[in-house]
Amino acid sequence: MRNWNTITSKLKQHLQSNGELQVTVESIMTKVQKTTVLALAVMLVAVMVLSTIHLGVLIGQEIMKPPRFLIPVQGLLQIFGYFLLVLIGVELIETLKAYVKKDAIHVRIVLEVALIAMARKVIIEEPNEVPGITLFGIAALILALGIASYFEHQSKHGPHNKPASNESPERPGLR
Repeated sequence: MRNWNTITSKLKQHLQSNGELQVTVESIMTKVQKTTVLALAVMLVAVMVLSTIHLGVLIGQEIMKPPRFLIPVQGLLQIFGYFLLVLIGVELIETLKAYVKKDAIHVRIVLEVALIAMARKVIIEEPNEVPGITLFGIAALILALGIASYFEHQSKHGPHNKPASNESPERPGLR
């Protein structure tokens, strides 16, 4: 019996020491993860500030080209494309903020970033220079993102908006 008690006490000590080791490794990994996210956030903010300044310079250059204060279509497309690129960066900052607050990435924000990226792609591409299959692929991606956004929205608002089981789905309140 004495040997059994010695074995069980040593086993408990071993399990406790491994548990402490696991907690220590887990806390180190969490700290590394938080530090990485913080570094990404700082770098992203720096890129956003510089990109916004560059966008302002780009707009200023386009306005000052002859004829002054008239921006040609190609210049507008370039500005809009860059503007949407900056907007994607803003949404990425929003994603990082949501991650830091709740330690999770929100699907809605990721879908918004993807939709903005696809809108940028559509705006900056010349339809005559892009193969038809690529245009169909872009259209399919936009459709898939739209459907995903719809279902994501429905998952948040769906259950309490559904009619009762004895009600008509077309006309709530009617049987």
